[in-house]
Amino acid sequence: MKYIGTRNKEITATASEAILKGICEDGGLFIPDEMPVMDKSLEELVDLDYRELAYEVMKLFLTDFTEEELRYCINSAYDEKFDDKGIAPLRVENGVGILELFHGRTLAFKDMALSILPYLMKTSAAKNGLDKEIVILTATSGDTGKAALEGFANVPGTRIIVFFPEDGVSPVQKLQMVTQEGDNTCVCGILGNFDDAQTAVKTIFTDKELVRELDEKGFNFSSANSINIGRLVPQIVYYFYAYLAMAKKGEIRLGDEINFTVPTGNFGNILAGYIAKKAGLPVKTFICASNENKVLFDFFKTGVYDKNREFVVTTSPSMDILISSNLERLLCMVSGQEKTRALMESLSKEGKYTLEVNENIVGEYATEKETADAIKSLYEKTGYVLDTHTAVAYAAYEKYVAESSDVTKNVIVSTASPYKFTKDVLCSIDDKYKDGDPLKLMAELEKVSKVAVPEVIRDIETRPVLHKNVCERDKIKEFVKGRLL
Repeated sequence: MKYIGTRNKEITATASEAILKGICEDGGLFIPDEMPVMDKSLEELVDLDYRELAYEVMKLFLTDFTEEELRYCINSAYDEKFDDKGIAPLRVENGVGILELFHGRTLAFKDMALSILPYLMKTSAAKNGLDKEIVILTATSGDTGKAALEGFANVPGTRIIVFFPEDGVSPVQKLQMVTQEGDNTCVCGILGNFDDAQTAVKTIFTDKELVRELDEKGFNFSSANSINIGRLVPQIVYYFYAYLAMAKKGEIRLGDEINFTVPTGNFGNILAGYIAKKAGLPVKTFICASNENKVLFDFFKTGVYDKNREFVVTTSPSMDILISSNLERLLCMVSGQEKTRALMESLSKEGKYTLEVNENIVGEYATEKETADAIKSLYEKTGYVLDTHTAVAYAAYEKYVAESSDVTKNVIVSTASPYKFTKDVLCSIDDKYKDGDPLKLMAELEKVSKVAVPEVIRDIETRPVLHKNVCERDKIKEFVKGRLL
């Protein structure tokens, strides 16, 4: 299989080359030149464990990896780093499937892909004879950063630099990043929002003069953001896993269609589900759930993508995004490279574009109050505690059902542990916690949820802060050069 650019189909790469590059030289993203279809039946897949299923899915997309190479990457990633042997356990609460993707080291769904990306990248470097030091540049809205740092820390032949909005992440998210160990790690807060950081990082990748200068110094840029197909492909796996888990629990029969509701910011997570459907997974509808930064909701309702709006800081900060980079891949899949290039030019110049997309993806969104009410409602009914992002999806799902009367079985993709957003979660359940310290409230959440504080963040407030860098939003390129040259 070849990968081609979303803005120019003449830009091609093998899977391993695309993983190393991260992004096309013209700013476009890599997509498969032809969508593969699962070559095994659901009956053959249903009893596989997560690692075995990952191989069956990922081999379809990473065709220049040998079986030995791919199994090495998978087995190295999905091991005791996860605190549940199932890797991505599925629960059924109040008649709805909840796919828990937060059992890795950083308590967020980003671990599902970023645990394997370093192994995919090291293998890709060896396959392509790359002897330069790989520099991972990543912008984060809260979770990607820590997951990437955890994955690449002390990996020989790599460095990683992570940028996050200084005032736009939760206290736990920030502490997870600034206390990160590893001689090859660097973390920097920016005085701006995630979109500022993401735009600057993407600009660096396409700065030919800077890339040449760093190449001469022995550095090769790549990305751990979901713009890298090495991030996207592993995420396809858990959609198959969720479907099969619903069947094993007797919620559906193999072959039945189901719906997925996905809390969405950068569009990579839900895009992986869309690709799973293209590969043969029986999915009827994807509900794309937004918070009050509802640029995607408006796009799927009206066909107009317009980032020219107020940026809202919410209790679901990983979704506080107005430029959803991975949407470009969907645009290309439905309209081709020429149209996509024009749309991206319009987004760059005018901050908006128009395109009708009819791909069984519907937009819904939840206000801050609806999000809090969803946490409280499900807790009172079942005792189960959602994080603020998953609660956006739960509220959006309920609105979708009320509006559509669609009773198809549904899986909500749960993207983070409630412990990452302790105070907001507890305040949703009872406002008596409103004056509490977010870190000290973990003990209260343990009592409320009857789930122990995860070992990876226990006593996190006592760990030394190792990264104190802060820079202006327009100084990110200079910061990177200062660290490398």
